[in-house]
Amino acid sequence: MGWKNLLVIGWLFITGTAHAAPVILVYGDSLSAGYGLTAHQAWPDLLQQRLATKNWQVVNASISGETTAGGLSRLPSTLAQHHPKIVILALGANDGLRGLPLDAMYGNLNNMMQQIKQKGATILLVGIHLPPNYGIAYTEKFQQVYTKLARQHHVTYIPSLLAKVENKRELFQADSLHPIAAAEPLILDTVLAKLSPLLNPT
Repeated sequence: MGWKNLLVIGWLFITGTAHAAPVILVYGDSLSAGYGLTAHQAWPDLLQQRLATKNWQVVNASISGETTAGGLSRLPSTLAQHHPKIVILALGANDGLRGLPLDAMYGNLNNMMQQIKQKGATILLVGIHLPPNYGIAYTEKFQQVYTKLARQHHVTYIPSLLAKVENKRELFQADSLHPIAAAEPLILDTVLAKLSPLLNPT
């Protein structure tokens, strides 16, 4: 390689125009933020470890307690900062647990999905199953928000982030809402089952 080529490569790195790893943005609440866990135990951290050799960067922009309204308000700046290739949208649990209006939840998620698509990113929509004590009517309508959005936007969809652990009380913290560290690899398996095809589209 000649010295001119070396100068060009060096200039690319200095100016920041060299090819960077594409970003997977995890955009969720405490179930993705790692509430109650120590550093690097949450499933997004495990995802980064799993993809370490595949040239993907995982950015976890999840915030404990986040609602869809809060997620909507900070989404434009988050997209502008990270320019994700894939967005794992995992919000709504706190709307459901607080009994917030489902029409508003739908509107917020729909708005977010429109913004993400406008930026050219692929969406992996992630839902959650509410505890049964919230009543059959509300929990069914809550789940229908996700299925409707998945069909409407033609995106890959995970009905419940906690599918592999939600019936195993021993895998939850004392609050019965947040998984312990031992549950995080199982949650990652659920995510990867739908995420993997998006990483290598045919």
